[in-house]
Amino acid sequence: MSERHIRAMPFRHRHDVIGPEEVELLHTRSLDILDRVGFTTSNHDLLDAMAEAGQRVDREARRIRLDPSFVEEALARCPGTYVLGARDPALDLPLDGSGGYLATDGCPADVIDLETGARRPGTARDLADITRLADALPQIAFLWQSVSANDAPVPVRPIHETFVQLRNTTKHIQQMTAIDPLNARGVVEMARVVAGSDEALRARPVISNFQCSISPLHWDDGPVECMRIFGEAGIPVGICAMPLAGASAPLSIGGMLAMANAEILSGIAILQTLAPGTPTMHISYAATIDLASGGMNTAWGTDEVFSAMANTQLARRYGIPYSVWAFAPGAKYPDWQAGVQAALSAMAMALSPGHLITGAGSLDDDVVYSLTELVLDCEIFEMLVRFAEGWRIDDDAIALETIEVVGPGGHFLGTPHTLANIRSFWRETVMDRSSWEAWEQAGRPDAARAATERARRLLAEHEPEPLPEDVEHELERIVAAYERQALERAG
Repeated sequence: MSERHIRAMPFRHRHDVIGPEEVELLHTRSLDILDRVGFTTSNHDLLDAMAEAGQRVDREARRIRLDPSFVEEALARCPGTYVLGARDPALDLPLDGSGGYLATDGCPADVIDLETGARRPGTARDLADITRLADALPQIAFLWQSVSANDAPVPVRPIHETFVQLRNTTKHIQQMTAIDPLNARGVVEMARVVAGSDEALRARPVISNFQCSISPLHWDDGPVECMRIFGEAGIPVGICAMPLAGASAPLSIGGMLAMANAEILSGIAILQTLAPGTPTMHISYAATIDLASGGMNTAWGTDEVFSAMANTQLARRYGIPYSVWAFAPGAKYPDWQAGVQAALSAMAMALSPGHLITGAGSLDDDVVYSLTELVLDCEIFEMLVRFAEGWRIDDDAIALETIEVVGPGGHFLGTPHTLANIRSFWRETVMDRSSWEAWEQAGRPDAARAATERARRLLAEHEPEPLPEDVEHELERIVAAYERQALERAG
């Protein structure tokens, strides 16, 4: 494997937007929701398992209420730290609080064509290109399924998407489209082949997963079964909630936070009941609704950013890895709105980082994916990583002796101190720094055009480390076998 590195966001800053008493209130009310309201499920085995565990189960209503102590015990079974493995061990991600790792967003149905600029349905080839570009960008540490492979058979599309990504990156893959048992088993089987054995997969899971509740307060049959399948294989399973304030959560920041947290805690209780000890992560993507249209608010601003930062404080309370949202602007194109929203959310993330940071590359609130936006988001992330890393302030940096040598009226351009530090300052990759005249002569290029050109160049130059030939053939066999199985079931 080549010498490669990942740019991580240091946990150097911590800006709290709510007080400790408010964190505790949100936690207590989340437990109250699960105790007094509970959640429903379409999974009959879960009803049995929760009844056996002594929880209050209404089989007729398929409703489960959890005792607060039961939820606390489930949280106590969750590992506080673990490693997300990668095909290249140099790119493993230790979730120990030392740094936060950026991922591509997922899983829009459409993509902006890099050559024409037109929006169109995504394909497996698009997913391969995005994955290959992300593999080349050191700011991207792990990958979601960034665009749907709409040309793959629907019943086994998640298996096809996972195969495409395994072929085009040596970084960690977080599988987020497998929400039914068939695809979950296929993904586990592929991960086992890539890792080399059951034991190797448990030690360094090259794939992780997360499952989502249906807000408000429902767990569907498929995600519950997937939790068990991934958990029993030793694959980390995150628990995700995505309520919309005013639709599937109360129309308030506090109500939205409590609802999302209650759903996440319910999922953790389910996971630790079905597969005790499975590594997990707290994932909240709560958002607000546009009351004029009934859809997600694509003009999001301070409300969403504040709630995301507050959620990191709440998630931190549980002592397990957690994911934070950034980027994913509501803008339709990499324009002023996209820049403002991406920078605002990313700075909030730098001030209140999570172990996992997701959202790079999408536009229109995850509806469409853009390789241009991916490059721009990585540029913002790089600037903020450098901000979080900080700069040393010591006698060598102050350079008093050099100041004495240069003296009044001199300059520092040729001094040994300048030469020693010449590469320590940030240099942009897509932002324009030419003179006005040169900019005019070049046709007034903007950052989006430069990012598009950089994406094209990286796609032309970068070749990910290929899978070993025997592994490639075995993965092809697995994909074909599950596709036949899906067809037989349908027929």
